[in-house]
Amino acid sequence: MDRRDVLKLSALASATGVLTLAPVNFAAASDSAGSAGAPGSSSGQDLTRTVTSHLPTGVADFVYLPVEVPRGIRQIAVSYTYDRPAVPAGTLGNACDIGIFDQHGTDLGGRGFRGWSGGARTEFAISAEEATPGYLAGPVEAGTWYVVLGPYTVAPQGLDYSVTVTLTPGDRGRTPKPDYPPEQVAGRGRGWYRGDCHLHTVHSDGKRTLEQLAALARAAKLDFINSSDHNTSSAHPFLGPLAGDDLLILTGEEVTTRNGHFLAIGLDGGEFVDWRYRARDDAFDSFARQIRRAGGIVVPAHPYGTSLASQWKFGYDNVDAIEVWNGPWTTDDELSLLTWDNLLTGAVRRGDGHWVPAMGNSDAHRDPDVVGLPQTVVLADGLNRHALQAGIRAGHSWIAENAGVQLAFTASGPHGEHAGIGDRLPVAPDADVTVSLTVSGVPADSLLRLVSDEGQVFAAPLPASGAISWQTTASLAAYVRAEVRHPAPAGSPAGIPGPAAAITNPIWLGRK
Repeated sequence: MDRRDVLKLSALASATGVLTLAPVNFAAASDSAGSAGAPGSSSGQDLTRTVTSHLPTGVADFVYLPVEVPRGIRQIAVSYTYDRPAVPAGTLGNACDIGIFDQHGTDLGGRGFRGWSGGARTEFAISAEEATPGYLAGPVEAGTWYVVLGPYTVAPQGLDYSVTVTLTPGDRGRTPKPDYPPEQVAGRGRGWYRGDCHLHTVHSDGKRTLEQLAALARAAKLDFINSSDHNTSSAHPFLGPLAGDDLLILTGEEVTTRNGHFLAIGLDGGEFVDWRYRARDDAFDSFARQIRRAGGIVVPAHPYGTSLASQWKFGYDNVDAIEVWNGPWTTDDELSLLTWDNLLTGAVRRGDGHWVPAMGNSDAHRDPDVVGLPQTVVLADGLNRHALQAGIRAGHSWIAENAGVQLAFTASGPHGEHAGIGDRLPVAPDADVTVSLTVSGVPADSLLRLVSDEGQVFAAPLPASGAISWQTTASLAAYVRAEVRHPAPAGSPAGIPGPAAAITNPIWLGRK
């Protein structure tokens, strides 16, 4: 990078770096690439500027290109390219994301956010009337806007890039009123509701439209879904017409940081959650609080994800649930499940009654990804935003691979005590406890497992009745949870169970 092009270089809490370049000024421009007229002139012609430069390895996480936007602009459009040189085997090549902030600035969690497409798009446009998916429609006000580049990975040779900004003069136009989905489905009382809270569309790196997503959710027999495109709330204003008496749609976001991804589930419509920080920036807790103030819950996604920067590094002290099952069952789900189980045993040691429930979601992006594989089945007082969130936070839920899987899991004591999934059975340490599991809608060769804080305590092939029971005491098992597993694939290591068909949250045993 030419040092003369650098306006300032700062670091946030010695971690996430920010590099701000010299501004692009349209005030006195006369580019051959655009037009003869200046923005706001009677000619009405576009004006274009292109900036090319080089980013070295080790560059900041976010590189800001200020753009001085004059008055009288109707639309701002941005396109970019970057090189992808060959790299040695095992070495990461170039990958660079893009987004934009408006005249309100780039402060973390501030008002300036106007859109993000990551690496899914090479161009976008914003006006008052409309915006490219991933971006927020609204007036193009005068002031300093910021095109933000996110050099996700940089090859040893560095990254050569080109950014083209085009301003179109004209009347500012009018922004359509957002049509957020309703927060409840009337007339739906206490019951078990099936949902998928991790889904992507063309508003981030998905290939499905919002209409296609809603249709697939209905085909999967889901009761609710959560909009969770990466690092943007741009889908929220368009979701209202897609909801109905048969489908509740929550507005959310997948917050995609450089140290892991997390779901903000059930936010107020239009709420945006910033992602520009790392674990060592000490910023996560403030955004977790923001999510809860906006009516949402916080759920780390795919904690052992295999893509770069998707592994969860922020800990589990300030989350509402954990996504232990993400899409078709793979090794990283097994690792997430084991981590969650260790967190449950940690809750036993603490004895404070606080524990983190599990959930599962599809993370579906495009064909052939299956919406609702898996899905979280939640016991809620109604099919509404806050009741569903309360059920997820309380662990009154279990995970199924599809809507055909049915499950009942209970524990009972000697004097009529009874508890369901996520509940506590208040019995004396030596009191006899009967744990019962009934399953249907799974293959006949499925394996039923019961797991306590001591590990697997019971395993049996699925009986013809679909029901098993097991006896224990609270002194022997602080909690019991159930799993339904497919047979292990041929060649699997001994002792490793097959893919999951269903997983429950625990039932806690004992008065304490």
